[in-house]
Amino acid sequence: MAEELLKATGLYHVFESQAEEGNVVALRGLSVALRDGEAVAVVGPSGAGKSTLLKALGGLLKPSAGVVQLAGEDITRMAPEQLVQHRRATVSFIFQEGNLLPHLSARDNVLQPLRHAGVPHREAAARVAEMLDYLGISERAHALPEQLSGGEAQRTAIARALITRPRLILADEPTGSVDPVTARSIMELFTRLHKEQEVAFLVVTHSEMVADFADRSLELQDGRFIAQHGEDVELEDLALTRELLLDAGGNLTLTPDLLEELGGPGRYEVRDLRRHRLTLSRVMDERSNVCEACNTPFDGDETQCGNCGALRG
Repeated sequence: MAEELLKATGLYHVFESQAEEGNVVALRGLSVALRDGEAVAVVGPSGAGKSTLLKALGGLLKPSAGVVQLAGEDITRMAPEQLVQHRRATVSFIFQEGNLLPHLSARDNVLQPLRHAGVPHREAAARVAEMLDYLGISERAHALPEQLSGGEAQRTAIARALITRPRLILADEPTGSVDPVTARSIMELFTRLHKEQEVAFLVVTHSEMVADFADRSLELQDGRFIAQHGEDVELEDLALTRELLLDAGGNLTLTPDLLEELGGPGRYEVRDLRRHRLTLSRVMDERSNVCEACNTPFDGDETQCGNCGALRG
């Protein structure tokens, strides 16, 4: 089992607001863990709390409550200078818009983190040249961000994120601002990095294509995880309670973990029905042992009631 690289417990975050609606609760007691070399996707609609979660996990935002441990250290209690140093050695970010410095070339954008880290210029230049070649953009090294295509700009942002050799990349809608063809090439690159360099990823997205790249995915809704899919799912990452959707047609959708807990698909009997409350009991035998017409018990495997002649259900 790989080492636990990132662990968050009981995360809450409240955005204070003077608006009539009052404060906004963006995260509601979230817990999540990610192992070294693992890829996890957090999926959900706009406003679900994805970006807030990513910023909290990366130390860009201090949660209102809860703990975030990155590489074994509690970053929610770190002083700013200590946090910067710890984050620089562990994690890098990729944002939807790339956030490249507009006055620097692609090469110098990628070089910037190494300058801040005090890496000697000759070594830094060699690492940047190697990284740009690895990502297939060495011919665009001297172009300014405004001269790059969407795909080239995002690859430059990815090169900048990788140049410090992080153990974890946190990506916020990494394909959100590019066309489908470019998005596919970026995800192929992520897959290559994940498999060849064993880089861990936590990606927040609303895209199914991006989520499919991950080893497992968590569904986020209204600040809480409501379902999880993929390999080695961690049910403790989910909220202690679930929100289920009952549509106007009376159809009730269960999350996969709840369906498994109930015992899977089958027939269920309503044992207790009150307002705001429904108690179900699984019918273990699909065939009734009592005649529905006259309540006479069936004898063994007989298919017709010996008392009234009704067929067995």
